[in-house]
Amino acid sequence: MVIKKHKNIALQGKHGRPVITDLFFTEEGGNKPVVIFCHGYKGFKDWGAWNLMAEEFAKKGNMFIKFNFAFNGGTLEQPIDFPDLDAFGENTYTKELDDLEVLLDWLCSPEFPYPEMANTSDITLMGHSRGGGVVVIKAAEDRRIKKLITLAAVSDFGDRFPQGEELRAWEQKGIAYIENTRTKQQMPHLFEFYEDFIKNEERLTISRAAKELQIPVLIIHGTADPTVELKDANQLHNWIRGSEMFLLEGSDHVFESSHPWNQSHLSDAMKKIVEKVAGFVEEN
Repeated sequence: MVIKKHKNIALQGKHGRPVITDLFFTEEGGNKPVVIFCHGYKGFKDWGAWNLMAEEFAKKGNMFIKFNFAFNGGTLEQPIDFPDLDAFGENTYTKELDDLEVLLDWLCSPEFPYPEMANTSDITLMGHSRGGGVVVIKAAEDRRIKKLITLAAVSDFGDRFPQGEELRAWEQKGIAYIENTRTKQQMPHLFEFYEDFIKNEERLTISRAAKELQIPVLIIHGTADPTVELKDANQLHNWIRGSEMFLLEGSDHVFESSHPWNQSHLSDAMKKIVEKVAGFVEEN
């Protein structure tokens, strides 16, 4: 089975930076369900085992799409890691929602290069970590989304901002930094990130969006996730009517994957996720 890969397609974003996109699919069968994957905070489309994951979904008969949020710190020339920290600092949740809108509009437009291969009436959103929160909001406001999957998703954006003196110091300086423990980069956040959240807080409240969902939803979480606690998954499950929970006992935030991922196969946890998600997409 030959997997067709069309990588690093530069879609014109709404804020002056491209949404860099990958497609994975086989030419067998045609008119495939579409799965769109959104990476998380300090993430990117080529992180760790995401390419292997994309290949597995393609083998199972899906048009699999993954992309870099336009302000994730990557560039078209170097989509892996964070060569453009200035862009990273300018990111906001509303920009990420706009990036997802750009991708959906392209997928459903005459400009999409493989229209005979993608069933645009069967679109599933899947998001990891922060991207899981983004896809909950997008699925609630865009009827083109027919199914939703969260991987180790956050349940509240507001809770993840600093408070008190730390917040006041951020406002005073206009910028704050967090270290990337893997690359050792000091990654900036402009205070406009927080201001944009406050300005759009109702839209960006994940619980509100979750309660509005009326599509099939699968919530996936590792029980030993040290980054996003299991309570986030439980909250999403409680808010989303009819949602299904799939827990991986003892698994961490990235499901036993890492970057770089030099193995030729997925971790056991990721294999289980691919099987579960593929079945969910096919059955719903």
